[in-house]
Amino acid sequence: MDSVAMEKDRFWLGVEHWRAVRRAALLLLAMALGSSTVGCGYNDIIDRDEQVKASFAEVQNQYKRRADLVPNLVATVKAAGQFEQDTLTKVVEARSKVAGLKVDSSTIDDPEKLKKFEAAQNELSGSLSRLLVVAEQYPTLKATDAYRDLQAQLEGTENRITVARKRYIDDVAEYNAVVQKFPTSIGASMRGRGVRPTFEAAPGAENAPEVKF
Repeated sequence: MDSVAMEKDRFWLGVEHWRAVRRAALLLLAMALGSSTVGCGYNDIIDRDEQVKASFAEVQNQYKRRADLVPNLVATVKAAGQFEQDTLTKVVEARSKVAGLKVDSSTIDDPEKLKKFEAAQNELSGSLSRLLVVAEQYPTLKATDAYRDLQAQLEGTENRITVARKRYIDDVAEYNAVVQKFPTSIGASMRGRGVRPTFEAAPGAENAPEVKF
């Protein structure tokens, strides 16, 4: 083999050697980066973040289910005859406020937006509770199948709302703990995540409103 050929062989061997070294270095770097992201809780933050979003979506779903019952409930009450108009008006107004809320992905990160969302829902809860109490004074209304069916649906929805709210509060609490604790706080910082606001539990909020038959 002449010297030129040998030089070519040495050159290509050198190239292959450095390619192998480069691949090994990149692999080590990837392993190091992967280890660091796992160690700082980067993936855990993603999981907790997605869980909070899913829980809030369920809260919204149950509140919407309740709001969808209101028009039929109001119509049924009106059809039964004379009824306390102030009570009906407050239910309609509260439902209108809920329908007019702008709820998007930023709501769970903005204390003021979340507070407005909760306040509107609480107002509707109060007006519906008042309507059900007043309805007790109208035996003819209580005797109708339509009203009894709506009562049952409302009771079930209120129970689901209570469960969904509790799950959301629990998930936010777990998320906030992960965001603040070391070393997962590093992963939270890497993703630009911070402590989230949550619902305020009013006295008796752990119990669903009682709907009497």
